[in-house]
Amino acid sequence: MSVAVLEPLRAVFTLPNDDPRKTVAVALALCLACSVVVSTTAVTLRPLQERNAALELKREVVRVAGLDDPGVSLSQAFERIEPALVDLDTGELIDGEAAATYSYRDAAQDPAQSTALEQDPAGIRRRPNRMPVYLVREDDALETIVLPVYGQGLWSTMHGLLALAPDGRTAKGLTFYEQRETAGLGSEVASPKWLGQWSGKTVIGPDGAPVIEVVKGSVDPSAPDAGQKVDGLSGATLTSNGVENLMSFWLGEQGYGPFLARLVESHE
Repeated sequence: MSVAVLEPLRAVFTLPNDDPRKTVAVALALCLACSVVVSTTAVTLRPLQERNAALELKREVVRVAGLDDPGVSLSQAFERIEPALVDLDTGELIDGEAAATYSYRDAAQDPAQSTALEQDPAGIRRRPNRMPVYLVREDDALETIVLPVYGQGLWSTMHGLLALAPDGRTAKGLTFYEQRETAGLGSEVASPKWLGQWSGKTVIGPDGAPVIEVVKGSVDPSAPDAGQKVDGLSGATLTSNGVENLMSFWLGEQGYGPFLARLVESHE
């Protein structure tokens, strides 16, 4: 730093401690030092945060696919899972893409890799043109399809994973691994008890349209369509609506609908 810059600083810091100019100067210096420390820490820790996020996503994929086993490591369990990328417009799997490192969140922020939505029930504004999927096979036979899904709740964007049976219409499991809904109310969207009721539910009808509903209150088990309904979250109507809306979007024509139709057709 040049002498011309240092001299005024020295002059300020030699002022009496009760001088308002010195008080302001010290406060500004502390703010600058703190901002430098925070910025440096954030940049330094970002690679570690990204690695931890990637590991957590793998763990959630393994869990919702039903492959978690205390006697099997995460890396061994994930070897049974085939990450792939899907072109949402055509429903085709894309070859030669690094699906394991693809970020749909980054793609959604890039106009070249996403599409602005006119009809936006999930409240996401822009839809990535490509989305990752995770396929589980047993002896080359498709066993489970895991689809990342996300959409707006009351206070946050909820990110989850929906596991489907090979028919592409029946839920095997659901998880929301990232959400900031109201504690004790909307946050129950991530509770094992509420998520457990999704297994076996029909999420897509015979015509390929989404049919799953999150009802207000409890599902009447004697109703003829009880198999395509789940209980709402008590005291969290907007979060419940958010779940139904994001399912309607991602299982529909703007989401994985074309991909699931192709997949079902190829396995019939």
